[in-house]
Amino acid sequence: MRYIRGIENYNCPSHTAITLGKFDGLHRGHQKLIEQVKKHADGQIKSVVFSFDMFPFFKELGKQNYILMTSEEKCLRLEKQVDYLVECPFVEKIHTMDAETFIKEVLMKKFHAKYVVVGTDFRFGYQKKGDIYLLEKYQQICGYKLIVIEKEMYGEREISSTFVKEEIHKGNMELAEKLLGYPYTILGTVEHGEKLGRKLGFPTMNVIPAEEKLLSPNGVYVSSVMIDGKEYRGISNVGCKPTVSDKKEKLVETFLFDYDEDAYGKKIQIRLYSFVREEKKFSSVSALQKQMRSDIKMGEVFFKK
Repeated sequence: MRYIRGIENYNCPSHTAITLGKFDGLHRGHQKLIEQVKKHADGQIKSVVFSFDMFPFFKELGKQNYILMTSEEKCLRLEKQVDYLVECPFVEKIHTMDAETFIKEVLMKKFHAKYVVVGTDFRFGYQKKGDIYLLEKYQQICGYKLIVIEKEMYGEREISSTFVKEEIHKGNMELAEKLLGYPYTILGTVEHGEKLGRKLGFPTMNVIPAEEKLLSPNGVYVSSVMIDGKEYRGISNVGCKPTVSDKKEKLVETFLFDYDEDAYGKKIQIRLYSFVREEKKFSSVSALQKQMRSDIKMGEVFFKK
């Protein structure tokens, strides 16, 4: 798969099967769209995921808009699934472009679309005036086939990025996993810390997440980590380590049950499965050590089940 940032950098002359949206989290609803794109792609028709990147837009407005998935995490999730991931920053040129121009200039001239796959509520163009009915109107004029996919449901509620965010805000990682179709994952590089975990007898890996990444509530979670293509089980603390540090910077600190190698500088994927307890400041280091032993036992029981 090729990752391209910005429409202007996409120059493939081939026809495409393309799906469009924000694709934050690549949840089960998004996966239905991508499966349709893959179904209609072949050697001549390339599969494309066109993703609007809203973070720079909201940042410019001074609004917080934490996301479920960074660009790098999106690339990892889509690797070997599609031919292209084209990420489009939601800049003025894009959000002021009228819907008809978007169809003609982007879908047709740029992507040579043969199949356009979207959800029932897909909106695009200036003031969101474009919808599936406009795409349907233009399919004969422009020569593409429109495929509209019904929403994926969980019970009586549509699966959406908003739904997933709500559950992560609650620390409900089990339901988040059901909505996503995979455990909520944090990608980052293992940083050098003060090595306090090693001194306590529990060496940990410290990762500082991307500033735009949505984090679950501060606390301890059952987790696993992918390192060099292999998965290791453990527990992770999301937060600021109040017992041993006065810093307010949030990080993810992970202790693995069966890993004793040097991981500094390595890119790892942390998967959060289940909330164990809230983060708290202990009265002493020995009290923290005692609690960590208890947390580890809970993690081991979780994986045995």
